[in-house]
Amino acid sequence: MSQEDVTGHFAARSATYDRSSSWCTDSELGRLVLQLTQPQPTDRVLDVACGTGLVSRLFSGRVAEVTGVDITTEMAEQAQPHLDRLVIAPAEALPFPDDTFDVVVCRQGIQFMELPDAVASMVRVLKPGGRIVLVNLCAYGPQDRDEYFEVLRLRNPVRRHFFLPQDLEALLSNVGCAEVELHRYVSVEDVDVWSDNGAIEETRREAIREVYRNASEDFLSLHAVKESAGGFVDRMLFVAAAGRKP
Repeated sequence: MSQEDVTGHFAARSATYDRSSSWCTDSELGRLVLQLTQPQPTDRVLDVACGTGLVSRLFSGRVAEVTGVDITTEMAEQAQPHLDRLVIAPAEALPFPDDTFDVVVCRQGIQFMELPDAVASMVRVLKPGGRIVLVNLCAYGPQDRDEYFEVLRLRNPVRRHFFLPQDLEALLSNVGCAEVELHRYVSVEDVDVWSDNGAIEETRREAIREVYRNASEDFLSLHAVKESAGGFVDRMLFVAAAGRKP
């Protein structure tokens, strides 16, 4: 997928993005990010793939400076009220000097990036001792991987990567982070609401429903899938990988 494919997809979603999933404005998931980053009043924070500012607003008023980076102008313009600085640039080539930020966060962004280049770039601009947190949807394990990855592919055709929990740990460890730890968070999503993102056609939404209709027992059990008003409710797994730059 090209950068233009990604920006086009998210430009189409920009007006309704914050309402597209229950996790977007989930205060408990926000608290987990704050718990893992432990922001201090003197910190400079970088929100990579800042989108509409859902993560940036967690830090606004708590720290000395919040910088947002994204490649989709239509999304990032909505983040400006929560930012001290907005930069339109790719994560793989962050336009900041080495050792600039105390905290770097990327939530639901690495799936669209060149890896491991993007994570290496994030660590480069992090100060020694600084904290980095990557948060992303993951399959629970090998048992649900193929079915869930198909659901995610159908919902977002510009996605480049699909993850198991250990993949996020490896991304941080392999670029030199220390004290890497994983935290799990489950988000309850109405699949029909979640798939109605404004950027895919109805045929893809129906294909997602078909995956759930024909899902294996392992998938149904791990995701605790329930039928609701002719649709499905899924307990989707987020994994937050936290580490420090030595």
